[in-house]
Amino acid sequence: MVQISRARLESLVRKGFRNWKTQFHEDFDIHTKPSNLSTKTLIQLAAGKENSSFYLFDLIMNLLDFGSGFEFNSLQSAKKMAVMDRYLFLLDQIRFEYLKRLGWLDSYPGEEYSIVDLVIHFEDLAPRIQATTPLLGSKHPEFEEFCNMNAFQKEEFLRSLISRALKQIQDHSTTL
Repeated sequence: MVQISRARLESLVRKGFRNWKTQFHEDFDIHTKPSNLSTKTLIQLAAGKENSSFYLFDLIMNLLDFGSGFEFNSLQSAKKMAVMDRYLFLLDQIRFEYLKRLGWLDSYPGEEYSIVDLVIHFEDLAPRIQATTPLLGSKHPEFEEFCNMNAFQKEEFLRSLISRALKQIQDHSTTL
């Protein structure tokens, strides 16, 4: 990705988080990490609640200077794919953070990066982050079993944890 000047990036970040501030009633900036999000915001983004896809698309598209999230369907194929790749990557990071808050993960790769960095530096960060498996919490009831799994089984298991967490969110959605 082309280097973006600091002033230009700050302008894109303000635009990118504009709808987030309105929707989630929190402050977001260039340094905001998934771990900085309130639990309520994290759940909404992780669960697809209240059109969360739009908020992620809007942020990504603004950061890439592709326009607003409302224009996603009008993008050329290459740009649409760039947005989708980042969307899926960012959604994983948000969901891993939620699993960590549940105590199901001790850590996950990429948690040290801001949301803006995860989007802007996607090409550099994603391959490295996606090649590393999140660390299941040592107190998780299936920890021993997880430790004995191969890499493919671990990935499959982590995807099932996400499904379980989303089901838990859905089951409790009336209390949110």
